[in-house]
Amino acid sequence: AAKKLKGIGFRRTYGLATWDRIDVEKGESRLRITAAPGRHGKAGMQALLPSVMGSVLDFGPNPAAPGYRLYISGDTLVYDDLKTIPQRFPGVDLALLHLGGTRILGVFKVTMDGKDGLQLMQIIQPKKAIPIHYDDYDVFKSPLSDFAREVKAAGLDQQVVYLAHGETYTFTPSQR
Repeated sequence: AAKKLKGIGFRRTYGLATWDRIDVEKGESRLRITAAPGRHGKAGMQALLPSVMGSVLDFGPNPAAPGYRLYISGDTLVYDDLKTIPQRFPGVDLALLHLGGTRILGVFKVTMDGKDGLQLMQIIQPKKAIPIHYDDYDVFKSPLSDFAREVKAAGLDQQVVYLAHGETYTFTPSQR
């Protein structure tokens, strides 16, 4: 992705491999971005699909004790490597979960559906989760209602914030 962005005029891009990180600082503010595992398809299909990653964003002046921790799933499916995220990054405040249940050729699932979203929530255990990217394209086969039903059945609906397109969610980093 970094090479592609450079090709269209972006001057400062950084490709990150899984667990690589970069710190962005301005004055007293600091943001640490760490690349997290992600996989777009089952093991046999990976060579045919673009690579994907998730991200962990730590906000605050001290990266060892961030004021706020945000996890962004990216267009991944649930697989074993995701279980390492809460081991390396406990205490996720907010998770942005890319859903939609994208199916290529109507058969091959390449993004999480409602059940997968719940499963990832249970792995990451964020204080709050916001489902995103679930109705952007015709190839999405799992509507937001699938995720809402799964979350409610698991008794986790109080942890989910549902935003309409254009709505915002405000968080305030604080020292832990």
